[in-house]
Amino acid sequence: MVFHIVTIFPKIFDSYFSESIVKRAQNKKLINIKIHDLRDHTTDKHKTVDDTPYGGGAGMLLKVEPIWSCVEAIKRKIATKNRKIRIILFSAKGKRYTQSDAKRLAKYKNIIMICGRYEGVDERVAKYLADEEISIGDYVLTGGEIPAMVVADSITRLIPGVLGNAESPKDESFSRVGYLEYPQYTKPAEFNKMKVPEVLMGGNHKKIEEWRSKKSKK
Repeated sequence: MVFHIVTIFPKIFDSYFSESIVKRAQNKKLINIKIHDLRDHTTDKHKTVDDTPYGGGAGMLLKVEPIWSCVEAIKRKIATKNRKIRIILFSAKGKRYTQSDAKRLAKYKNIIMICGRYEGVDERVAKYLADEEISIGDYVLTGGEIPAMVVADSITRLIPGVLGNAESPKDESFSRVGYLEYPQYTKPAEFNKMKVPEVLMGGNHKKIEEWRSKKSKK
């Protein structure tokens, strides 16, 4: 799986992608994350990526030309055998992202993620270039970089070999429609008079499963 992230702030990703599970997945060559600086695909000496919107209004929009040029350059570099590509634009008006989307997108070999900024992106990117628009929630962020990290992280966890225990994703919240994970506890058995439920320490696996099922449904 290769994540191609198009952004005007490439250094934003340095910290998150160099830690924990995502880092290990890269080290094991299960995923590859390529950051593409949108300014490298401009044609003027000022490396202009934005302009004022037609019809007036506050703020600036990312221009269509550098985004189009960047995405086409990425597509040309992807090997023919790995051309199962999905192009995503992050947008507040996009479809809300869910675990089902993560499972669907995990089937692709290459995902190109376009990170919007400022007041948004020229609509021609959404209409003619992107395969889909995604939002990670009903709120507005300053850019698409955080959503790109969210999507990359959630998909990475589903790739075989990434998690230490292959069973880990099977009983997590949202692993199936309407499912939320049961409460979990670890040592000590008592802390500040707060006790772990006795059923979990009794060793009766049938009762434990019944308790977990009941709590999950609740």
